[in-house]
Amino acid sequence: MHDLVRIKGNDVFTDSLVIAEGTGNNHKSVKQTIKDYEARIKTLGTLSFLKRESTGGRPEEIIELNEPQASFVITLLRNNDVTVDFKLALVSEFYRMRRFLLEKQTADWQQSRLDGKKVRRGETDVILTKLIPLAESQGSKNAGKLYMAYSKLVNATLGIDAGQRDKLPLAYVDAIRFMERLISNIVSQEANKQTHYKEIYQVCKAKCSIAKELSFLPKLERLSGCDV
Repeated sequence: MHDLVRIKGNDVFTDSLVIAEGTGNNHKSVKQTIKDYEARIKTLGTLSFLKRESTGGRPEEIIELNEPQASFVITLLRNNDVTVDFKLALVSEFYRMRRFLLEKQTADWQQSRLDGKKVRRGETDVILTKLIPLAESQGSKNAGKLYMAYSKLVNATLGIDAGQRDKLPLAYVDAIRFMERLISNIVSQEANKQTHYKEIYQVCKAKCSIAKELSFLPKLERLSGCDV
């Protein structure tokens, strides 16, 4: 199943394939329904006809729909338990994505993300100037990969994907900033004491885990269908 809703710029979209899969209808029949009512649907916004790679190797045409267009299209489909459940899920997902878009435009979110980038640069400097030279002196053959290892540590602790940081709720943006500042401080202090680089990682891992437990983060729902 594809993501129900995607963010592109400052708007939210789904498409004909998502609706077909979610309601158990044939994709061709859903597209035909859209084309039958194309003139009416276009009064709600521009229709985009896209090509997507399919498992058969030939590009498949899908029709992208904004929120009001999708809301109209699903009213045209015959109801059954599967369709009704999907309609509820789609409406809920549109609402959740719009709520995230509004939060992302707030001064608090933007300032927190900006502060987070500054903290991340500080963490990078500490790793490059202190941790990597220490690890190399202690015999590491892959010290250059330590920065990636610490990025993965934060992502894994919070359960987020690489490249997702601009698509997260404020609570997670704040948590990332806190963990990366924590890592920066631990690495700097432990490197000054010549602690073994592997032990430093384990200390950071344990402290990040504690920080997550104390942060009371809400359940993170996937926002992977973003292009923001």
